Amino acid sequence: MISSLAGSSAFAALIWWVVPIGGLLGGLGYVVWVSKFKSKFETETSRSVGQFQRFQDSFRQDAPPQENLSSEDGAASPEKL
Repeated sequence: MISSLAGSSAFAALIWWVVPIGGLLGGLGYVVWVSKFKSKFETETSRSVGQFQRFQDSFRQDAPPQENLSSEDGAASPEKL
């Protein structure tokens, strides 16, 4: 019975060392992975945002000037529409 208790306490001690070390290594691995690929994702995002802004600007540049269709009091009259 003493040998089975020694085995379980050794296993419990191993768990108390393995789990925190595994968590620490996993956290460090995540930080390294994020820092390594962060610049790649940021440049792709800014390039995509820049393309979208150019797309929006193309509509603003080619749009003809709008006529003011409202009457003097601010309501639109059916004759002008």
